[in-house]
Amino acid sequence: MADENDSKDKKEARTLAIVLLVAVVALAGAALLAMPMLADFNAAYLASGVDLKEAAIIAFATTMVVLVIFAIAAGDGLLGELQFMLLGFFAFFVVLWLLIAWIF
Repeated sequence: MADENDSKDKKEARTLAIVLLVAVVALAGAALLAMPMLADFNAAYLASGVDLKEAAIIAFATTMVVLVIFAIAAGDGLLGELQFMLLGFFAFFVVLWLLIAWIF
């Protein structure tokens, strides 16, 4: 009984591994064939825009405004939430900075 279940599980695992391997190979082939089209898309729509310096200035100003509004809305003022706002500032600034540089 145990050998029958064990062989059934091995066969099912082997079939699943083969299907996953075929799917990975097919996705790799599709990605390889899509490279020229993605290069054209990159040149047309993702060409140079805002560089990292300009994005940092915009992200800093936006982060300061948003965090001051959050601190005032929290009720403790600017100093009551300072220890949490410092980590939040750096995380929000880095994410916003890189997204602005990437999107624009």
